[in-house]
Amino acid sequence: MLDVPPRARLRLLKRNLQHALTHPMSNCGKQVLKEPFLMDASSSNFIRGSGVLLHITSLPSEHGIGDLGPQAYRFADMLHKAQQRYWQVLPLNPTQEGGCNSPYFSASSSAGNPLLVSLELLEREGWWKLDECAPETASASEVDFHAVTEFKYRQLAAAFRVFKKRDDHEVFERFCMQQRHWLDDYALFITLKAAFGGKVWSEWPESLRVREKKSVNKVRKEFEEAILREKWYQYVFFSQWNAFKEYCNGLGIRLIGDIPIYVSYDSVDVWAHPEMYKLNSRLEPVGVSGVPPDYFSATGQLWNNPVYNWDKHRETGFAWWIDRMKLMLGRFDIVRVDHFRGLVQYWEVPAGEKTAINGTWMPVPTYAFFDALKAVVSPLSVIAEDLGIITDDVKEAMCHYEFPGMKVLLFAFGEDDPSHPYLPHTYPRNCIVYTGTHDNNTVRGWYENEADETVRQRLRTYLGCIGNSVEDIVWALIRLALGSVADCAVIAAQDLLVLDGSCRMNTPSVAHGNWRWRMTPGQMDAFPVDALAAMTRMYGRGAHPKR
Repeated sequence: MLDVPPRARLRLLKRNLQHALTHPMSNCGKQVLKEPFLMDASSSNFIRGSGVLLHITSLPSEHGIGDLGPQAYRFADMLHKAQQRYWQVLPLNPTQEGGCNSPYFSASSSAGNPLLVSLELLEREGWWKLDECAPETASASEVDFHAVTEFKYRQLAAAFRVFKKRDDHEVFERFCMQQRHWLDDYALFITLKAAFGGKVWSEWPESLRVREKKSVNKVRKEFEEAILREKWYQYVFFSQWNAFKEYCNGLGIRLIGDIPIYVSYDSVDVWAHPEMYKLNSRLEPVGVSGVPPDYFSATGQLWNNPVYNWDKHRETGFAWWIDRMKLMLGRFDIVRVDHFRGLVQYWEVPAGEKTAINGTWMPVPTYAFFDALKAVVSPLSVIAEDLGIITDDVKEAMCHYEFPGMKVLLFAFGEDDPSHPYLPHTYPRNCIVYTGTHDNNTVRGWYENEADETVRQRLRTYLGCIGNSVEDIVWALIRLALGSVADCAVIAAQDLLVLDGSCRMNTPSVAHGNWRWRMTPGQMDAFPVDALAAMTRMYGRGAHPKR
C-alpha cells in the first residue's frame, strides 16, 4: 500500500476533488493518488470487499436526472467513508425514448450518454449561464426522460455555441482524433437520425442505408456543424467521466460497469458493420435474440436484437469485440457482461416470430474468442452474468477463465433446497453476491408483495430472525451478503435505504415506467454510511484497514 500519512492523503484527495470541480474539461489521464488494487491468490478480479449498486441517473441533481456533477462526487465520498471498494453502475451508453429509455437499448455500444453531463460543472467553467435551473415537470424522485432530454440538449447546444467561439480547441481535436474509430460514424449516425425524424436507419434513402461512399461524404459536408456538435457532446461526457473515475480511484473505489451482450438493430454498430450480424440482402435480421421458455415464462423472452455472425467475427480475429472491450475496460475497472451465457451458446429465433418458442441453440467459438480477448486485453476483468438456467458448458468456460459469477439472495428461498446455489453456505469465493439486481424488486418490495408466507418463513428460519419487521429482514439479508465467503458483495442503494417496490429500477417484460427511480436529497442525507461501514468492517470487507 502507499505509505502516505493520513493528513497528506486527505490533502491530496481534496485537491483531486477541487481539480474535478474547477477543471471538468481538462484532459484527465494521470491519477493524483490511487490506492493499489491487489489481487488475491485465487486470481479473482476482486479482493474481499463490498460495494453499492446505483446508476448515475439515480443520483440527486438540480436538473431532473442524476449526472456526473457534485452529487456524484459526494456519493463517492460517502462510499469511501462507508469502507466500500466498489461502485457498480448500469451501461452509460446513450438512451432513446424509442428504446423505452433503457440503458441496455442504445444507438451505440461505444458512445456515452450526454444526459449524464453535469451542467453545473460546465457552468462553473464560466462559458454561459443556464437559462433554467430544471426542466418542466422535474421530480426529485423520478426521471421524466422526455422533459429532461429536451432541457439538457437545449442547454448543451447553447454551451456548444459558446465553445465554438473559443480558440482553445486543441484538447477537443485530440479527443476526436483518438476516438475516431467509433466517434466519426456515431456522430454521423445520430445526426442523420435527427435529420430523418428519428426513423430507423433501414428506412433511410437507399444510398445512405447501404453507406454509398459518395452519399456519405456529401452528408458529412452538409451536416458538418451538427456532426461536430455530437462529437463535442461526447468530448464533454468523457472529460467529466474521466475526471470522476480518477477521483473514485483515488479514494480506493473501483468502478464496475455493465455492457449488454447484444446491440440494438437501430444502432450505428449495425449500420456501420452489417456484415458482423446475421442480416439478409436487404440488411434485415435473419435471426434475433432471446431466451427459450423456462420456469418464469412459457413463451420465453423475445429481445429482437440482431444476432452476431460469429463466423465473420472469427475471420477478423474478433476485432470488433476486442475494440469494444478495450474501450469498456478503459472506462471501468471491471465490466459485468450481461447475458454471459450467450457467449457460449445463444438462442436464435427466426425474425418475425411473435414469441421466443421456436428458437434454436447456436454455437459460439467461445475459447477462440476469449483467448483472442485475453491476448490483447489484460487483465480481462469481467463479471459473468450467469443468472437463470446455466448449462455445464457455460460453467466450464467460466471456470477455465476464472470469471466470477453472480449470486442473488432474492432467488435463494423459493425452494426448500439446502444445496441451492444462491444460498450463501454454497458459494465459492470467486463470485459476487447481490441482495438483488436492477431487474429485481427491492428486498422490501419482494418481501411485502412477491414472497408468499412459505418463502418468508423459509427466509426467517435461515436468517434466524426473531423480529419480523421489514427493516429487520432487509438488514438481515444485507448482513447475510456481507458475511458470506463471496469475494465481493454488492448491495442495491434502494435496499440500504429500505425502500419499497415503487423504487425498483426495472421490471422485465414491462415496456414503460422503468429506469426512472432517483434518490431524493433527503434519502441521500439519510444514507446509512456509519451502519454500512460498521458492518463492512465486521465482516472483513473494509477498504481502508489500519496500517
